Amino acid sequence: MKRLLVFAVLALTFACQKVDKEKAGAGSGSAGAAPTGSDIESKDILARTKTAPEVQVKHVLFGWKDLAAAYRGQMDPRAQNRTQQEAEKLARDVAAKLKAKPADIDALVKQHSEDPGSLSGEPYTVKADTPFVPEFKNLALRLEVNEVGIVKTAYGYHVMMRVTPPPPPPPDPLESADILARPAPVDPNLEVFVQHVLLGYKGTARAKPDARSKEDADKLAKEILDKVKAGGDMKALMKEYSDDPGSKESGRPYPVKAGSGMVEPFEKMSLRLAENEAGLVKTQFGWHIIKRIPPPPPPAPDPLDSVDILKRDVKTQKASVKHILLGWKDVHADDERGKKRERKDLEKLVKDTVAKLKKGEKIEKLMAELSEDEGSAKSGTAYPVTPDAGLVEPFKKLSLRLDVKEVGVVKTDFGIHIIQRVE
Repeated sequence: MKRLLVFAVLALTFACQKVDKEKAGAGSGSAGAAPTGSDIESKDILARTKTAPEVQVKHVLFGWKDLAAAYRGQMDPRAQNRTQQEAEKLARDVAAKLKAKPADIDALVKQHSEDPGSLSGEPYTVKADTPFVPEFKNLALRLEVNEVGIVKTAYGYHVMMRVTPPPPPPPDPLESADILARPAPVDPNLEVFVQHVLLGYKGTARAKPDARSKEDADKLAKEILDKVKAGGDMKALMKEYSDDPGSKESGRPYPVKAGSGMVEPFEKMSLRLAENEAGLVKTQFGWHIIKRIPPPPPPAPDPLDSVDILKRDVKTQKASVKHILLGWKDVHADDERGKKRERKDLEKLVKDTVAKLKKGEKIEKLMAELSEDEGSAKSGTAYPVTPDAGLVEPFKKLSLRLDVKEVGVVKTDFGIHIIQRVE
């Protein structure tokens, strides 16, 4: 649930987000590479070799109009007409105010920040394996408590301050306290699959202006939980009620394991549920009615998948890839081309595009022309891929098995990805 606009996994798209997902495309959780460095960045802090194992940070995000594609239509209106120079001035001004008076962090975040996830007032927990964009992590893990720094990512300038971890909030009386009180799983590598209904309300992160009241959300959460416990159809309930755009229409389950990048209460509840058990927990996004389901069977390979490559042993633990996302009527991201495309037309387009790449045509040109991943299409952005990156699994699996400059194809929940490893 933390993968918000700032992070790969943007706007609850790829993992109950944190996106944030991550936005469409590589998942998610697709963590785009940032623009090139800037004089405004805190290079002295970024040059430190000592890092903390875990930190809590708050930040103010300033975007500008040239970065709009990375936001997949969710850019703050204030940023849409702003230049990079104007964003830089704002970032410098806010950083100066924070350095003079660190206690003003919450007020400055509320007044200025364009990351909806930061507006809840809760800090982000950052560790080395947290699926946030690497530039954000690099600064966060090098900050001292109450120190302020600036870093640039694909989403803009982040004016960041490390804060003292706040005390845990008291449990809400409606939460499934009995489940949350259970011990953590013995197996630290346990992975579970859950479906959930998210109910936002006034005052929660990403709540709409006409959001329901907390009282109405409480009542509805109890009603939905009772329905789930009585055997109600989880997919139907998600479609009718859920405010999570990453799973509402599809009913897709989220894989969850320790350190998976979900917000802590969501992760904690998910890992303590028994199979087919349901519980209720609250996060900064609202109420989550969560049901753990048996692991789904692996999907059958798509006829377009590069099965020969997917069968290989892993080639690398760190790859840099570029990709072209193409959808069709049955599986697509939020792009009108994919929504209207017939399967037969998709298959021809994929084969033609792969042939062009194998003949040496530059992928950046084809990304700009064809790709439906708004986070990378126009910019030609490369995605860093590691085994624990916050990206959808098929995307990672293919990327880590490609040779440098090799091209492969794989299907995910967002369409067909034509992937070329560039490093």
